[in-house]
Amino acid sequence: SLLCYVTPKEHLGLPDADDVRDGVIAYKIAAHAADLARGNSKARERDDELSRARYSFDWNRQFELSLDPERARELHDESLGHDAFKDAEFCSMCGPKFCSMHISRHLGEEKPKHFTGEDELIELTDKS
Repeated sequence: SLLCYVTPKEHLGLPDADDVRDGVIAYKIAAHAADLARGNSKARERDDELSRARYSFDWNRQFELSLDPERARELHDESLGHDAFKDAEFCSMCGPKFCSMHISRHLGEEKPKHFTGEDELIELTDKS
């Protein structure tokens, strides 16, 4: 197998460092997708670890596991740049009130008011 990357300026002009960086990231994404499609267990483990870091709001681990850790930090810091947000249990898109990860983590901590009993709650959560 052979992978190559194309920069955004391909055949339009000479690529600069940012164009090359974007091309390398596109290459890494394609390679990772191919690894997943071939059933590469290490690629799957990396994705699973990233999902766990995302679910637990471990921002630094998410940055480490990113295909471009430096860019991931830059993008995060554009919206949530203060150091206090490195431990935040929400992202800039959803905020603290609408974060699905935060909400799903805390669903089991209290019974919703519209349920009549524990059996009904268990029945609803066991359905796949």
